[in-house]
Amino acid sequence: MLPDNRSWFRRRLLRWYDRNKRDLPWRRLKDPYAIWIAETMLQQTQVRTALPYYERFINALPTVSALERAPLRKVLALWSGLGYYRRAESLKRAARLLIRNHNGKLPARYESLKALPGVGDYTAGAVMSIAFGGRYPAIDGNARRVLSRVFGVSSHGEVQRIARATVPRARPGDFNQALMELGATVCASHKAKCSCCPVALRCRARNRFSDVASRKIARKSSDRERFPGEKRQRLRSVHWPLAIVRANGKLLLRKRPRNGLLGGLWEFPGGERAKYESIEATLGRHLSGLQGSFRREGRAGTVRHGITNRRISAPVVLFSFMGKPNFDLPNTHWRWVNAESLNRYPVSAMTRKALLLLQAHEKNSA
Repeated sequence: MLPDNRSWFRRRLLRWYDRNKRDLPWRRLKDPYAIWIAETMLQQTQVRTALPYYERFINALPTVSALERAPLRKVLALWSGLGYYRRAESLKRAARLLIRNHNGKLPARYESLKALPGVGDYTAGAVMSIAFGGRYPAIDGNARRVLSRVFGVSSHGEVQRIARATVPRARPGDFNQALMELGATVCASHKAKCSCCPVALRCRARNRFSDVASRKIARKSSDRERFPGEKRQRLRSVHWPLAIVRANGKLLLRKRPRNGLLGGLWEFPGGERAKYESIEATLGRHLSGLQGSFRREGRAGTVRHGITNRRISAPVVLFSFMGKPNFDLPNTHWRWVNAESLNRYPVSAMTRKALLLLQAHEKNSA
């Protein structure tokens, strides 16, 4: 049975959105391509993080045809630092299909969008509702949290059922964005601002919390703070030593395998330290196969970083290469690069942080 307060919920939510929505560049237009890029970036990524990447990406590749023509290396370089790089690779593959099958345009059919690489229910629903005015839900983590709390449902299926029935025929795109906006700015995961919420009056999670509080029953966390079905991702602490090898003013980069974590990105050589393995042994393992010898020059410091479920501590060790200036590298996955040319390569965010650490170290050592 569907809840009977859906009309009230829509009106309150849209009124709040009209008054409080953030001014975001993809909300100023109805270009399906720009909305597709934005919604792809917003998968697993907060708005404030995605904003500069979106603007840089759209300026460099403003159309489907520009994206299809661009080398993958350029696409990944524009994405560099945003994480979850398979999203960028999927965009590139999808652009090829759009040129081949849809005259270079995003199709206005849900099933056709879903057939594109990297496009799931959320992205297809967002593009259909925002760009084409279709009555489709777009359920990201923020929207799911709001619906779960307000309507008191727990399972994925229940959330989807209510979402499909609650999206209005008029302004479906604004409604979906309002749900996500409310979850991102008010109905937050750990610190819900119920006093600012336009739908708090009929929120089941809030009412349950109020009933518990009125009976003075101590609880570790409330339904309002932890909505049904939400699971916190367990983070694993990882040591990931990095080697910055220098020779003749250049830095040594290695390209990661296409399949796997950070696939296809360039990085300073290094990797996860095995149990009971020393930092020196880890770096020796990753530098093996290179002709010549390396002289250790000390540490530049430690980089802190997070990748998926890993909380990474990365000591950055400096080396000078002692071999011939133009020695043969094992394969095309190794390259000497000038530091000022690094921004033309799709490098991992951790490598960017290590480069900044090196620059600060050199400045302090001068």
